[in-house]
Amino acid sequence: MAAVLKPPSPLPAPAPIRQLHHYAYRARDAEETRQFYEDILGLPLYHIIQSDHVPSTGEYCPYTHFFFRLQDGSFIAFFDLGDDQACEPSPNTPQWVNHISFRVDSVQALEDMKARLQAHGVEVLGVTDHHIFHSIYFFDPNGVRLELTAQQADEFQMLQESKTAHARLAEWTARKDQWRRDRAAGRATAPLKPQRNDRPEFSGS
Repeated sequence: MAAVLKPPSPLPAPAPIRQLHHYAYRARDAEETRQFYEDILGLPLYHIIQSDHVPSTGEYCPYTHFFFRLQDGSFIAFFDLGDDQACEPSPNTPQWVNHISFRVDSVQALEDMKARLQAHGVEVLGVTDHHIFHSIYFFDPNGVRLELTAQQADEFQMLQESKTAHARLAEWTARKDQWRRDRAAGRATAPLKPQRNDRPEFSGS
């Protein structure tokens, strides 16, 4: 008589993800990076881990891993691998795509930080109006693009935005599936444009 297989147990529910713990980048030089994040941006150096082997993979790679703390308890962290090499940008990705954004309290705080950064010789773009938030943009000494953001939309407006997000993404996905078929058949060569332009003031029309 064949054994009766029990159905697999239900998977546990997703654990609540409370906040970002840290985001890590490669740094060319730890002290240069500390001066930028602690002395200019005001994020305190909080923790350092040093080793010559990577705990997750076991590979040999000497490093100093150091963390700067944000006010919500999260961190931005860096690895100095001791070779004076900065992280190289991706050759197929525009520089403005990969970035990390920190939230500040107000547009005035953006203006103040812009003045502070410029006084230290840092080139700053903005203040840019994204409707639901305003931002400035700049690069750290490692070539990491950073954004400071002042939220303008309240919780109710963001909740309303969330109600249409899945439908909009589903429409994009359906259009992209068709674009892939057209591209495979030689009928599409240009990148797919979104179905809607939320920022017509920057379209040049």
